[in-house]
Amino acid sequence: MIFATAPLPAIVRNDAALLTCGVCRALDQLGYASLVEFPLANGRRTDVLALGRHGDVIAVEIKSSVADFRADQKWPSYREFADRLYFAVASGFPIALIPEDCGIIVADAFGGSILREGQTTTLTAGRRRAVTLRFARIAAARLWRLRDPEAMRVEGM
Repeated sequence: MIFATAPLPAIVRNDAALLTCGVCRALDQLGYASLVEFPLANGRRTDVLALGRHGDVIAVEIKSSVADFRADQKWPSYREFADRLYFAVASGFPIALIPEDCGIIVADAFGGSILREGQTTTLTAGRRRAVTLRFARIAAARLWRLRDPEAMRVEGM
């Protein structure tokens, strides 16, 4: 199990944000760089997209409740942009609801643990390159906006 103990950022306010923080901390400990609210080329936005040390890409969909899970029908469209798809849920979530080919991360505000690996569907070389470049450009733009809040937005690309 992976649990971090650093204090939470002051801006964290709701259950989904708390889960997102824990997921990103857990992924960081596993060697992944994560971006939240990552805009995909198909116009969708995944909760977390993470890039591994060897170029593997995972998408994580945060579900703060059963109602949230049942209401969301967008997540299958995230598969074409990642090698694996995970759902991140809080302890006590009925994991039987989550499709067998999707991974499961149980998280809280401080960290998380992978209960089940997501089924691997390897990206094509062209798609991997496009996603990796998009990841790098968005990360750089977000970092620059921290230094220069007046900078132009590049995110939608």
